[in-house]
Amino acid sequence: MHLTTALGRIFDLHHLMLICPIMPAKAKAPKPSRPHMPGYGLPKSSKGLLPWKWAEQRLQKSRQYWISTTRPDGAPHTMVIWGLWIDGRFYFSTGAESRKAKNLASNPRCVIATDNAAEAVIIEGTAELQSAPDSAFRKRFAQLYQKKYKWDMSDFSEPVYVVTPSVAFGMYEKKFQGSATKWKF
Repeated sequence: MHLTTALGRIFDLHHLMLICPIMPAKAKAPKPSRPHMPGYGLPKSSKGLLPWKWAEQRLQKSRQYWISTTRPDGAPHTMVIWGLWIDGRFYFSTGAESRKAKNLASNPRCVIATDNAAEAVIIEGTAELQSAPDSAFRKRFAQLYQKKYKWDMSDFSEPVYVVTPSVAFGMYEKKFQGSATKWKF
């Protein structure tokens, strides 16, 4: 392959990632440790910690998710949502006038949790309104959403948010004490 062809392909890939932020570079695995949970009898050792791959599998396959946000007056708000876990970030859409959107405009910190409490993954992070209105981003989001939910979002014009995690927790009920894990990003 000629150098100009190789550079052109690298440029095209870089350009695609810039115009289509739903396909970011692969995220680095976060650092595992034990969560601080006094009274639960968790071991101090790292033996039995869940691998990040375990959490990512559940984040990808969960059909429903819980999102918790904070109202401007400080009251909590939790709701069920659909979403997509892609390369280390969580994407979802909601109505611009929804309680979630209003809460996130006031305070972007939120919690995302998977639907299976027996194999729970809980993400604490910051939601950001996707400001890229370009059609490549919307098209990719709609395609992935359609594949997972069989729901056509191609004409959907409501906002899309991306949650970047800061910390995550994995709770596997069958082996809870030995496997409870906290990941720091």
